[in-house]
Amino acid sequence: MRKFRKVVVGGTFDRLHLGHKALLRKAFEVGKVVYVGLTSDEMIRDKPYAEKILPYELRLGDLLKFFDVNGYNNYRVIKIHNAIGFAGEMKSLEAIVVSEETYKGALIVNRAREERGLKPLEIVVIPIIRSSLGPKISSSLIRAGLIDPFGRPISSGNETPPKDV
Repeated sequence: MRKFRKVVVGGTFDRLHLGHKALLRKAFEVGKVVYVGLTSDEMIRDKPYAEKILPYELRLGDLLKFFDVNGYNNYRVIKIHNAIGFAGEMKSLEAIVVSEETYKGALIVNRAREERGLKPLEIVVIPIIRSSLGPKISSSLIRAGLIDPFGRPISSGNETPPKDV
């Protein structure tokens, strides 16, 4: 049984990785209908390795493939142009799903909702998915060529080859 009728989750969702997938799965687990705010190309210009971020249409395509493969059909993807997006004004939303890292963003959304006289969203937080290279799997580490979408280090090819025993 789903806890909420309508939930929101947002992000750039560049190079869909285990962290993104955990976030999206949690949204579908707790919400009957999931509204996904997908950042516009204009919004991501200041992100690390911004020039390597996939264009909106490709990121959207990857999301749709993920939903299809997992049998999710109760969603709506909406392009957002700022950190609050439609979550600050859509009255019927009940909850927002975030990671520990993006929790502050949920507080900003709730502040915007309260300023508009709307009820704050219940915040559902998932833990950060760790990478074998560091504290978390992130799209910027993937764009930098340091890890794959599963958080595994990518070989540079400069390692010393193993000696024959």
